[in-house]
Amino acid sequence: MNPNVHVIAEEVLSDNWYTLKKITFDYRRADGVVERQAREAYDRGNGAVILLYNPTTQRVILTRQFRMPTYLNGNATGMLIEACAGLLDEDDAEACIKRETEEETGYKIQEVRKVFEAYMSPGSVTEILHFFVAEYTPTMKTSEGGGHHDEQENIEVLEVPFAEALEMIRDGRIKDAKTILLLQYAQLHELLKVPVAA
Repeated sequence: MNPNVHVIAEEVLSDNWYTLKKITFDYRRADGVVERQAREAYDRGNGAVILLYNPTTQRVILTRQFRMPTYLNGNATGMLIEACAGLLDEDDAEACIKRETEEETGYKIQEVRKVFEAYMSPGSVTEILHFFVAEYTPTMKTSEGGGHHDEQENIEVLEVPFAEALEMIRDGRIKDAKTILLLQYAQLHELLKVPVAA
């Protein structure tokens, strides 16, 4: 643990969906001065996200669903295009993403590759997100997907040409950070090819 941080108090502000806490702590700065600070931290657990890609067809699988926080902050429809993702719950990251992939997209995948981990909003959210990629083929499709009925997800599954997905970042149709990171990872590591402009 960091010897420059001493937690004084933790107060639960909300435990309705996930847990929002107010943390009061003393922080020793580099110059030796100790400051009393307070921060709020939202704990929703950790998660996993995956980009499904098909090197033969040069396509990726994405999802579209309603996201209330984006609706409250300028997204006129509230609909967001994203890579398949979910919370770990009691699973490890690999088991979680295989389960979420089948529930959300309808593809049953066996092999996944973890590429990195990241804190997505470290100023306020405790979550670490585990990032995966996996190849898919039409033979892996076992259902229409759409998410778990009891979780009211109402997910639309999209199969998009990779070049178009990159264009969707540029023109603003894709604004989800985890999805942008995975698409750019795929481009950087040449998992799929980007057509060269004439």
